[in-house]
Amino acid sequence: MIRVLVAEDQSAVRAGLVLILRSAPDIEVVGEAADGEQAVALARKLRPDLVLMDVQMPRLDGVSATRQVVAERLADVLVLTTFDLDEYVFGALRAGASGFLLKNTEARQLLDAVRTVASGEGLIAPAVTRRLIAEFAAGPARAPRTDPAVLESLTRREREVLSCLGEGLSNSDIARRLDMAEATVKTHVSRLLGKLELRSRVQAAVLAQELGI
Repeated sequence: MIRVLVAEDQSAVRAGLVLILRSAPDIEVVGEAADGEQAVALARKLRPDLVLMDVQMPRLDGVSATRQVVAERLADVLVLTTFDLDEYVFGALRAGASGFLLKNTEARQLLDAVRTVASGEGLIAPAVTRRLIAEFAAGPARAPRTDPAVLESLTRREREVLSCLGEGLSNSDIARRLDMAEATVKTHVSRLLGKLELRSRVQAAVLAQELGI
């Protein structure tokens, strides 16, 4: 079972999300939060597999809540947003969110997204995610702030995998491109995240874009 905590300040929206999630036999809603502070507190108490996090909430916004949840390694975070390219999303990715999802997403896509993040993939809706990453890395306001020297610890293969992450590729896509087993890809992803001190694949993808690899 995938244990999910739903953090959304609008009660009607939250009820709808919970109803959809509970319709799936492999997903269990273990808690509901109406603001960011409650989301962090419940994540500490319940230790869910995933937090479905709205970005605009009272008391503590979703970006700050995501940062705390990720920093304490309480759960993976799937961010909910009304806009596909707003600054809240950029902040959430910086904070370590494993993916993002639009609130108008269909029920089936929501369930698939939860399963995808829970399985460790983390890149939701690749076409949209690639656009998000490219927008995040583009322009003088988002110029690279990362020293390329951070890549020196990576092996050649790990750099190739990082480059693929920057394109928004899934593990299976990377396996086909680099002609390796999917399990091997997962190992490389895990190792490069550790070496670069990153929490999520999306952070790695943004880093790849910032460094132009």
